[in-house]
Amino acid sequence: MTTQQRHRIFTDEQWENIEPLLPSNVGKRARPFENNRRIVEGIVYRYRAGIAWRDLPREYFGPWQTVWKRHRRYAADGTWDRVLAQVLSDADAASDIDWNISVD
Repeated sequence: MTTQQRHRIFTDEQWENIEPLLPSNVGKRARPFENNRRIVEGIVYRYRAGIAWRDLPREYFGPWQTVWKRHRRYAADGTWDRVLAQVLSDADAASDIDWNISVD
């Protein structure tokens, strides 16, 4: 496993399911979004590792400020809520969720 693969969070199949749910600025007069996958994987990596935004490895995820701004934007506009709802819906349809959870 190479270092680059170690920082890969999503499989290609998982990314294909998530990518269409993310906003795009295609056709807008704004600067084009950088590699969306790299940014989203940086967000996930930060939470998994429990590190500060400033500690994100720049060589894998780009500037921490870009990753943080995109996370903040997606939280504010409901993108993360839509992604979670779709992922849960897909998992439920595939019977990948155990709804029989007992709390003792």
